[in-house]
Amino acid sequence: MVIDPGVPEGRDFGQLADGCAARLFTLGGPDGPIARVTDFGATLVELHLPDRDGNLEDVVLGFDGVDGYQSPDNMYFGATVGRVANRIAGASFTIGGRRYDLAANQAPNHLHGGPTRGLSRVLWEVVAADARQIDLRYVSPDGEEGYPGRLEVRARYRLEGGRLELDHEATTDAVTPVNLTNHTYWNLGGAGNGTILDHDLQVSASHYTPVDDTLIPTGEVAPVDGTPFDLRRPTPVGQRLGELEATPAGGYDHNLVIDGTPGELRPAARLHDPSTGRYVELHTDQPGVQFYSGHKLRGQTGKRGVVYPRHGALCLEPQHHPDAVNQPGFPSVLLQPGDVYRHTSTFALGVD
Repeated sequence: MVIDPGVPEGRDFGQLADGCAARLFTLGGPDGPIARVTDFGATLVELHLPDRDGNLEDVVLGFDGVDGYQSPDNMYFGATVGRVANRIAGASFTIGGRRYDLAANQAPNHLHGGPTRGLSRVLWEVVAADARQIDLRYVSPDGEEGYPGRLEVRARYRLEGGRLELDHEATTDAVTPVNLTNHTYWNLGGAGNGTILDHDLQVSASHYTPVDDTLIPTGEVAPVDGTPFDLRRPTPVGQRLGELEATPAGGYDHNLVIDGTPGELRPAARLHDPSTGRYVELHTDQPGVQFYSGHKLRGQTGKRGVVYPRHGALCLEPQHHPDAVNQPGFPSVLLQPGDVYRHTSTFALGVD
């Protein structure tokens, strides 16, 4: 990426606790989808899509200003998450015989890169921005949130021709785990407009990774046959949700192993709202997708004063398998100096 000296300033999005200013950038429009991205957490704040009658509606959860994203009400809404997305067992890992201890911010485990200086909690540099694309950069110093190595991370959002493209890259000067994702909450009926229980979801996954009582994978890669995780055909989200409500997960909060070859861009999931006709089709080069059914949403007040109820949205997070740094049977998440971490996911946005 080349730094563009003509980067627009974006719109004021409020002030961070340290006094720095956050900004909001608009992609797309006026005749198609419109996205808005903030440099705080490289976060997708808004995504306006037409329904079958041509009515535009914002379909992702978020807040009107950066204050909301710094508050306890923020459950990683729309953020770029890392250094390591998802959970790390016991909030620790070992590389080369050395143990690294992290914050146990979902005790006893580490979640989504840490509570204070994870990638979702920091201000990124805007490298370039125009009406279709925004490129962002963050340098995480050695030891930040307990992780080894100086990590340089890039995130790019591109909105073009009814397709939202997300690209991530990272380089390091020391061996370190890296597993990035985007944590958007989707409600294709409109953010704050009811629940997603009637949305149809299809996931191209013949296997999933079962978890223990703290939602850490057991190491098994199990077939989805006969389980609520068999979503290979379009299935209402709420159809078998009840089977999971009494489990430690409380709903869907599981990694589905995407069919095909990791590293190749391939179909992963399709989400469709029958009431509006809107759909999103996810393609990714990642090994898995974490499906979260939004059952921990607790009535937060979001954009435009709208309330986000339980099951008011869901997440489809393309990523490596959870706790891969401690699971030798999973694809490795260790990034070596001189190598480049790359992650591409695309969301085709449409209506039927």
